[in-house]
Amino acid sequence: MSITGIQGQLLEVTVVGCNKLKDTEWISRQDPYVCVEYGSTKFRTRTCTDGGKNPTFQEKFVFTLIEGLRELNVVVWNSNTLTYDDFIGSGKVQLQKVISQGFDDTAWPLQTKTGRYAGEVRLIVHYSNAIKPGTSFTPSAPPYITPSIPQAPLYSTAPPAPAAPYLIPSPAAPYAPPAYPAPSPYSSYPPNSAGYPPSPYSAPPTAAYPPPPYPPTSAYPPPPYPPPPQSSSYYRPGPYPGMYPPPPY
Repeated sequence: MSITGIQGQLLEVTVVGCNKLKDTEWISRQDPYVCVEYGSTKFRTRTCTDGGKNPTFQEKFVFTLIEGLRELNVVVWNSNTLTYDDFIGSGKVQLQKVISQGFDDTAWPLQTKTGRYAGEVRLIVHYSNAIKPGTSFTPSAPPYITPSIPQAPLYSTAPPAPAAPYLIPSPAAPYAPPAYPAPSPYSSYPPNSAGYPPSPYSAPPTAAYPPPPYPPTSAYPPPPYPPPPQSSSYYRPGPYPGMYPPPPY
């Protein structure tokens, strides 16, 4: 059933009650009642005598839906015996939710003729031919399946055969370090030269004669100082050319 195909379908409306209604009585308590209108169809609840501001009704009405009309008109009145009934407030009830979901339980606001708040009326609306989530004919998208990715071979050729396992050689006999003599508590250096081997050369023998005095005494007297000039064997003495004046002879 489509939401647009509501012509001739039945709609159940239950008037539960009113809350915080505008009080139109000065001395006694008011006697409210509710009128529900849909198209040319009108229903009226019983009068809740002395209902005051919070009357209760619990009355159900059935309307035949009209294609293109998706709202109800609700009017609340105060019943009087000797005079005309007093207008308390009115409001509009939208039917989109109940037609699409099948159920609506909402308190709708009421307004006076000047647009002021006049209380609220609670209605429970039921539509049995609503589209259920399980009976929807809307085609659903197929579930997404991750495409399988072809696996390429890791090698273009067959992998080489594994080599022979490496044999770990057996460990040889543990190496025994050479034994060293225990360190001496004394110094490794000899205290004197006696520890060295004797030299193959013997010390020179001591001279039998006493050493000569220093410096040795000469048998000749020392030469005079400065020494006398020696005549050169290369040049004869005086006169020399080029000297002026010539020395006298």
